[in-house]
Amino acid sequence: MNALLFERPIRFATGPLLINEEAQDMEDFTYHRPVLATEAIELLAPRPGSLILDGTCGGGGHTEAILRTGADVLALDQDPDALEFAGARLANFGRRVTLRRANFREAGRVLDELGIAQIGGAILDLGVSSRQLENADRGFSMMRNGPLDMRMDPRRDLTAAEVVNSYTEEELIRIFREFGEEPAARRIASQIVKLRKEAPFRETLALAKAVEKIVGRHGRRHPATQVFQALRMEVNDELGALAEGLAGLTNRLEPGSRLAVITFHSLEDRIVKNFFRDRSREWLDRPEWPAPRPNPEFVLQVITPKPVEPDAVEQRANPRSRSAKLRVAERIR
Repeated sequence: MNALLFERPIRFATGPLLINEEAQDMEDFTYHRPVLATEAIELLAPRPGSLILDGTCGGGGHTEAILRTGADVLALDQDPDALEFAGARLANFGRRVTLRRANFREAGRVLDELGIAQIGGAILDLGVSSRQLENADRGFSMMRNGPLDMRMDPRRDLTAAEVVNSYTEEELIRIFREFGEEPAARRIASQIVKLRKEAPFRETLALAKAVEKIVGRHGRRHPATQVFQALRMEVNDELGALAEGLAGLTNRLEPGSRLAVITFHSLEDRIVKNFFRDRSREWLDRPEWPAPRPNPEFVLQVITPKPVEPDAVEQRANPRSRSAKLRVAERIR
């Protein structure tokens, strides 16, 4: 299926980007304020007239902030609902913004289609959006009943229902442990396999209630949170996309331009941290080598030795920002 190109006429007033610090109603079904927006744009340091790639456009918050610096944006998202929303929001910027339907791991293909060799920076804001979580029809929510789907891109074949109902017990244990860091992974997987023999899991609340019954409720956090997270990451191959995307985007950066990544999961953050570390080492050394050797992948300088995290004001305004970490690196050659 061909990617979609959105270029719409201008239809909203320009001016400084205003950010509402108050937490929004969970029922508004809109995109919340982008996390670490000010810090991300400052560290990304887009140059006026340059082209920045926003690999996770979502509601267009980061894209809009970048456009207001004078840079142009190629914005990608695999969710057609996100692109429709962002297309209307960003219409006033005309041809300074191009929206394409694609996962950021496909950025190289999209750039090739557009005849673009290099970009002046890139940003990734990982995870699931508030709009996706709050729309029951998308199947991400533990609080609203809907189909057990969880596909960010509806064109994908694999759904959460297929994972829950067809994966072996050992496969379920692996994803619950690895992606959800769920301590009761074995017990949950074992019970799911037993329960699905009686009736397959088709809806979100049925699975959420089953997990709650298996492990009980302790504190305010829903007991199925980590299981749902693990299923979402498996369905969308989020860690695989991140590894591919980091390499592909780094290869396209102009010298002096930066890559900014916001993560919400320890596994994601570890992948970004290790990628930046491995490509910012000028020399490699091993005990069996007579001397250090040049690192052929040395192309980056880490701008954030420690990740930037939301301050107390942002965490109060948006509780979902609490686990966010921002890392930035600059291409040096």
